[in-house]
Amino acid sequence: MTASPQVTDDSTTAGWATRQNLLDAAERLIAQHGVAGSSLRKITSDAGTNLAAANYHFGTKEGLVKAVVSRHLGPLNGERLRRLAALEADGDPSLEELVQAFVGPVIRYGLERQDQGRDIAKIFGRAMTQPEDTLRDLLMQEMRPVIHRFSAAFGQALPHLGQQELMWRIFFMIGSMGHTMAGAHMLERVTDGMCNLQDRDGLLKRLQAFLCAGLRAPATLPADSTAAPSSETSP
Repeated sequence: MTASPQVTDDSTTAGWATRQNLLDAAERLIAQHGVAGSSLRKITSDAGTNLAAANYHFGTKEGLVKAVVSRHLGPLNGERLRRLAALEADGDPSLEELVQAFVGPVIRYGLERQDQGRDIAKIFGRAMTQPEDTLRDLLMQEMRPVIHRFSAAFGQALPHLGQQELMWRIFFMIGSMGHTMAGAHMLERVTDGMCNLQDRDGLLKRLQAFLCAGLRAPATLPADSTAAPSSETSP
């Protein structure tokens, strides 16, 4: 009789390492090939483990993909919401403060992790630009509470914008953030290092100025110039 594959308990050091290896392998492969192009067998092979271990730690492939998304967005969104709560506790946040609270944690996180940061950006880019229903649904689950809170705060800071215009501009802000995470290294190469990614404070100040100018622009269409959304408005 063939022995069953050995599965290490998650509470042990070896079990934790196996889990991390599976997450790292899934992240790399999904960034390169998408969810559909990354079979669980390929992921476990790259992670140096087996299907039994993947099933033990995550239950299903969707459970593994969800863990990949959550291990990055969970802490990032928590930091965003903590920053927003601190700003609101001190009074009415400025637009610049809100943009920094929303964008800053993500940009710093991505740049500090270099190649892994670009993989994260590619995964989120796939969720928004390709027919990856699993990724898109998981991303929306993670982002909905953050968008809900920040859209209300941005609405208070931008009272000249109606709900529709505001949500478009938040969408454009998210796109600029993702593009910066995924492609800023290309700008560094094109400019022969003049635009230096190590100058993270400078990058964030430039991105903040760009985003605030766009957010403050007059409403695009007359119908979009209406009262700001309340905190009860769902995105």
